[in-house]
Amino acid sequence: MNLYQKKFDRIKNAKTFTLKKDFSFGSLSFFSLALFMVAGAWVELLIYPSFPLEGIAMLISFVLVMAIIIALLPMWLIVIALLFFMWLSVMGKLSIYLYPLAGFATVGILLSCGVQLVQHWDKVVVLRLGKFRKVHGSGLFFLIPLVDRIAEFVDMRIRATDFSAEKTLTKDTVPVHVDALAFWMIWDAKKAILEVENYTEAVILSAQTALRDSIGKYRLSSLLSEREELGKEIQQSLDAKTNPWGVSILSVEITDIIIPKELEDSLSKQAQAEREKEARIILGAAEVEIAKKFTEASKQYSNDTVALQLRSMNMIYEGIRQNNSMMLLPASILDHMDLGAVLGSAAIQRAQEAKERTLEE
Repeated sequence: MNLYQKKFDRIKNAKTFTLKKDFSFGSLSFFSLALFMVAGAWVELLIYPSFPLEGIAMLISFVLVMAIIIALLPMWLIVIALLFFMWLSVMGKLSIYLYPLAGFATVGILLSCGVQLVQHWDKVVVLRLGKFRKVHGSGLFFLIPLVDRIAEFVDMRIRATDFSAEKTLTKDTVPVHVDALAFWMIWDAKKAILEVENYTEAVILSAQTALRDSIGKYRLSSLLSEREELGKEIQQSLDAKTNPWGVSILSVEITDIIIPKELEDSLSKQAQAEREKEARIILGAAEVEIAKKFTEASKQYSNDTVALQLRSMNMIYEGIRQNNSMMLLPASILDHMDLGAVLGSAAIQRAQEAKERTLEE
């Protein structure tokens, strides 16, 4: 026994035993059953007016407990077993004279189990004697007791499912952990129920497989910079697989990409080195441009010594004004600047401009 158990442990997503309901026993079903019980009690009192009310109350309580059990385990097998047990109790412990109320209770339970209400966003796949009967939309409908059963309630709204791929190698053999989010919906409830056993699990497993396959086709740099392309590729391959199941994949988004810590540090250093390289290239290009401007300026200053001297004086003035401090200059620099000649030339130019204004007036 243990050997077989170990073999089954190796199988991922092995099929487990689950109870599938045949119908839905809701508030409308309880209300319908209550109407039948009231009618049954009235008929019981009409036939046997002197029958004790304690016996009627006991049977009604017993039927209420049956309804609660059916609501928890809505299967036709459970309904038949409870009805059989009820009639045994009526025949044995209670009283054979409760048969009118028990008959109404039997019919009420069977018919109330057939009353079904489907929400606006759901669709229901109905089977009759094990074969597909129809897909029922939202609203109220009725199941034939013991003949019809509901395969499943299918939610037709858009769903968001997260999935991930752990320790998956990229094209350049880098292990990464990728988290993704898929938006999908069911467009054909019949195919989703009849073509695949568990469509939710099938979509998630297919999405993980498609994600792993796509990661192996990309290098790490491309994986980090081309998330949208990766998501579109996964969406197309996944939609082609799930479309025959009545499932449509609307979009796949990559939410997070986690790389090893050591590789994170290496990539950070590489990015820093690339930024320093770009900064040095930009600085060198700026130096070249500045040198070209200086060359052009030198050509202008070579033909005009006064402009060169004025530029020198302006540089000294700007340095003193910006730093707001004292600047020490050699005494010979004043002779080199020839301030007298410069100021004289400036004065002559101003006098000539004033003379020209008086002649114009």
